[in-house]
Amino acid sequence: MMQPYVTLNIENQVGYIEFFHPEHNAMPSDNLKKLEQAIVEAEKNDAIKIVVLKSGGDRTFCAGASFKELIAIDDAKTGKQFFLGFANLINVMRKCSKLIIGRVQGKAVGGGVGLAAATDYCLATKYAAIKLSELSLGIGPFVIEPAVSRKMGQTVMSQMTINAEQFFTAKFAKEKGLYADVFDTVEALDEAVKILAEKLASYNPEALKEMKDVFWKDTAYWDELLIERAEISGNLVLSTFTKETLNRFK
Repeated sequence: MMQPYVTLNIENQVGYIEFFHPEHNAMPSDNLKKLEQAIVEAEKNDAIKIVVLKSGGDRTFCAGASFKELIAIDDAKTGKQFFLGFANLINVMRKCSKLIIGRVQGKAVGGGVGLAAATDYCLATKYAAIKLSELSLGIGPFVIEPAVSRKMGQTVMSQMTINAEQFFTAKFAKEKGLYADVFDTVEALDEAVKILAEKLASYNPEALKEMKDVFWKDTAYWDELLIERAEISGNLVLSTFTKETLNRFK
């Protein structure tokens, strides 16, 4: 079985950040931290003009939080710390002065939807269905809600949250603003990502930075908000309902 990894590779002034986990690209704390550090590294590297966020494997972009780690949480402090991993990553993506293009080749669940929503421009395949399963597990998509609501609107966020066991199609995600375009194959997706990223990398970096600031205006309060949301999730993961539900997945 392949080991989890996070890599950063530079090609034609584009920084390709790739993450992988053998459990459907689930996100344990260490991978979240490495991904956050990779974004910071790309931010500081003058050789990188545009960032692409992608995952390894075929049909799953990201399965969200690691169930194994969630099951092991036994106190509120640890719970909050785990969900701060997603909060910190979203905030780092938000604050990164370089545009981040999302490349979503397959299904995105929970935190995976949040990652896609936190990119500045997201492209996907027709296999990239999305689901917010958190309510069915006894928690809720509290940390990712600001990013998803910003990109797709609060009404759609509510609809997906309440229909927690339903996958919504990639076509739906495009219609609601999460994906800018959807492709039939991974090959077509990769070609489109490459063309767009390299084209953007040739633009005035100062103009790109100023536009990113405009895109994310009025979100400075997320620093505090996402900490509060991580605390809510960290407490809920300790509930009897959540523990019993998660244990079914052991």
